[in-house]
Amino acid sequence: MPSGSTSAMKASSASGRDVDLNTTRSSVFHSLLDGVLAVILAPACAACDTILDEPSAGPVCRGCWDAIVPFTAPLCQRCGDPLPSWRVISVAASRCPRCRRRPSQVSVTRAIGSYDGTLRAIVHALKYGKRRSLAKPLAARMRTHAGDVLGSADVVVPVPLHRSRLRSRGFNQAGEIAQYLGVPVRLALRRRRATPSQTDLPAGQRHRNVRGAFALARGADVRGLRIALVDDVCTTGATLEACARVLRDAGAADVGAVTAARVATRRRG
Repeated sequence: MPSGSTSAMKASSASGRDVDLNTTRSSVFHSLLDGVLAVILAPACAACDTILDEPSAGPVCRGCWDAIVPFTAPLCQRCGDPLPSWRVISVAASRCPRCRRRPSQVSVTRAIGSYDGTLRAIVHALKYGKRRSLAKPLAARMRTHAGDVLGSADVVVPVPLHRSRLRSRGFNQAGEIAQYLGVPVRLALRRRRATPSQTDLPAGQRHRNVRGAFALARGADVRGLRIALVDDVCTTGATLEACARVLRDAGAADVGAVTAARVATRRRG
C-alpha cells in the first residue's frame, strides 16, 4: 500500500477517535452540569413543576414533551380539526361542518395538537412565563405537523402584538416561533389598535373584537406571495381570519396558517 494511503487512513482513524472523544467529553460535561444544576438550583419543569433531571436540555422535561398528543389524520382539509372517520366520499365531506358552512380567507390551518394538557402548559410557559427558549422546540414540532403549509410558503408572517402589549410582555411569541420554522420571516402586518384578549371573550364576540385591528405594515409588499401566518394558538380562528383578509386584499396569492396549538371543536356523538 502506498505510504500516502497509509497516512490518510491513519489521519482518518485519528479524526474518528477525536470525534468520539469530543462526543464523550460533551456527554460527560452535560451530565455533570445537569447534576450540579439539579443539586444547587433544583429547577422545576415549566409544564409539570417536577424537578428537572436534565436542566441543561431546557425548561420542560422529556416526559412532558413525550406526553403531547398530536393531531392525527383524518383532519379537516381547511382548519385542521380532527374528523370522526376516514369515510369521506367527496371533497366537501373532507371538511368539518363549520368549514362547509363558512367561507374562509385562510386556505389551510395546521397545528401540533389540541390546546389542552401538556401542550397548553408549554405554550403558557412560553407566552406568560417568558420561557423564550421553548419557541425553538415548538417550531420543530410545527415543522413536522404543518410541513404541507410551510413547504409551499414563500414567507411566514407572525401575527403581531399591539405595541403596548409588546412593551409589557417584552417579546412576541409568534415572532419567536416564526424564526425557527425554516421559511423567511416577513413582518408584513401591524396591529393598529389594542384589543381585549381573545381568551376573555365568548366565541361570538371574537370576530368583532379583531375586525379592523390589523393593517399592512408600512412598506410591506406581499403581492403574489404564498404566505403562512404564524401564531401560538388558534381558538375560533378570528385573529387568523382578520390577518388573512388584510394580506389577501394586499395581493397575497394564498394565505395558510400554522399554530402551536388549536382549540379543537368538540363533536357530539
